[in-house]
Amino acid sequence: MLKSVDAVESGVELRERLAIFDSRVLAHPLRAEALERFLSTRSGLQRPGRYWRIDLESILPEPASITGISGSVRIENPLSRVTACDLATAARQHPEMLARAFGATHVRATKFGALATAFAGLGAFVAIPADAATDDPIVIRYAIPDGTSAFPYTVVLAERGARATIVEYVEGGGGGAFVSSATEIVTAENADVTYAGCQQLAPGSRSFSTRAALPGRDAAVAWAVAELGSALTVCDLSVAIESPGAEAHVTVLFFPDENQHVDVVSTIDHDVGDSVSQTIVKSAAVDNAQARYLGNIRIAPRAQGSDASLRDDALLLSPNAHIDSVPALEIGANDVKAFHGATVGALDDEQIFYMQTRGIERSQAERMIALGFFEPAIARFPTDALRERIRGSLAAKLP
Repeated sequence: MLKSVDAVESGVELRERLAIFDSRVLAHPLRAEALERFLSTRSGLQRPGRYWRIDLESILPEPASITGISGSVRIENPLSRVTACDLATAARQHPEMLARAFGATHVRATKFGALATAFAGLGAFVAIPADAATDDPIVIRYAIPDGTSAFPYTVVLAERGARATIVEYVEGGGGGAFVSSATEIVTAENADVTYAGCQQLAPGSRSFSTRAALPGRDAAVAWAVAELGSALTVCDLSVAIESPGAEAHVTVLFFPDENQHVDVVSTIDHDVGDSVSQTIVKSAAVDNAQARYLGNIRIAPRAQGSDASLRDDALLLSPNAHIDSVPALEIGANDVKAFHGATVGALDDEQIFYMQTRGIERSQAERMIALGFFEPAIARFPTDALRERIRGSLAAKLP
């Protein structure tokens, strides 16, 4: 397929921008390789039908908006044994630990993950030592300036028996900001990591996030992601189960309103047996919003004894809103437990009528039902503060 002159010129300018970024975080030849992969790789998220407005293959960051590291990161670390620092500091002071996790997943193989890799600079590194545990979350806060292109990159390394919860907030980004982020989690055996992400970028921004985890033997990784902001949100979330006994838990919720557009993909690869995965997705759309969820569960022929489930429920709150739900199972083994289910529908008139008979006005009943619809997903997010923040954001979107 021929590329436009503008796209070719933008590609040249993007290559020139690579020289701005720190080679200690990632060597320039590897940055160049990642950028070429972004420019040449398709997203795999083609338009599914007449409702779709966005062509993801034509999207590029504006080269002039890439002026070095845009944005800031603040890390709250409750445990002194945990190493938690910005990415540049990690590259200088902890290069060996960083190298064990940075690029260990398949993040760089995806289109927007490759873009985040090419311009990696703003970011955070968290390393939890063996058998360390904390009940208080490690909190990472990214603030994105207006009108910039930012590339937050978070790397988590959990040693044997480590246990931690990490909460990430991404905010700001007015004036048409372009944000391409990546998160990698790599664990040793018996580790347990919960990672929650809450994206609340300004309505004029565009957000592209790639999150990938590689749990070790008998380890557990839980993703909990709330995509609540930006005009365009594209989220690719995956777990590669390559060690026996591993568990993966994925929770995603999103609620586009007005003219927001959300595209979410989750993928669980069971490459070995005796592993467990559970995926729960809750979404709603109102006004003229559009969304799609594509859920993949892949079980390799050698992955006997795998146990995988996926549940996706979508709620349409206006006649012009639209959500596509595409759950998919690919099973190569014959001794497994695997199922998926999906529903797309409107509010239940019988539930509304029941609440009205109890003296609750229709508008209030609709709000209560819609908010209650999300509760099974919200309950899987860590900390009361994060759960209340999500509830408040969802309530603000309702009519």
